[in-house]
Amino acid sequence: MKDSDFKIEENIALTDSVYRMKLLGDVSDIKAPGQFVNIRIDGFFLRRPISVYDKDEKSFSIIYKIVGAGTKAMSEMTRGQNIYALTGLGNGYDLTLSKDKPLLIGGGVGVPPLYLLAKKLIEQGKSVTVILGFNKKNEIFCEDEFKKLGADVYITTVDGSYGIKGFVTDAMELDYSYIYTCGPEPMLKAVYTNMKTSGQFSFEERMGCGFGACMGCSCKTLTGYKRICKDGPVLRKEEILWED
Repeated sequence: MKDSDFKIEENIALTDSVYRMKLLGDVSDIKAPGQFVNIRIDGFFLRRPISVYDKDEKSFSIIYKIVGAGTKAMSEMTRGQNIYALTGLGNGYDLTLSKDKPLLIGGGVGVPPLYLLAKKLIEQGKSVTVILGFNKKNEIFCEDEFKKLGADVYITTVDGSYGIKGFVTDAMELDYSYIYTCGPEPMLKAVYTNMKTSGQFSFEERMGCGFGACMGCSCKTLTGYKRICKDGPVLRKEEILWED
């Protein structure tokens, strides 16, 4: 974990409320797809935890949605500005457990961490299929980016305005050998119920510190209590305990 100063290279809108920001700086602590950063925004007490979308040797990118005053302020930042972020947070996805035909399932702002994961799996020679779920057509992002990696991509929309009408589970009748997923908890629970293999789930949770000190994001699992920010955000299917 490292608190570093980054320079904004780009901050562009992908939809009416979703933005992609590229940050230049020390990325040495970002080691696995599914890890996140905790961004400090001037004028706000709590940092914003956001998954890493992509990275190279000198930069990383995030995709975030405007959901409040903090992310609204982020959307108004411009190229050349500096921003502080804690990097290398969370455990990330374990690529060694994947079989030859992994299925990646993302919903809304759960889509971004799957991009770097797909890139790494394809580099390993895996045949990657991706299901991306949105409410409607004008909320869709990253479809072309996944296709350019070489993944087979299926889009679902709740209102049927694009792709398959319904939820991500309506597109799961595919040939796959392992699942990676990230999204809101109702979606994760539905995927869990419908999946035919093992897999890994990345959970979204409100956080305080982002590195395990405050215990504010603790959840009960079959192997004891775990902190989503420190022991997660990725949990294996076999340890998940759903609470009503």
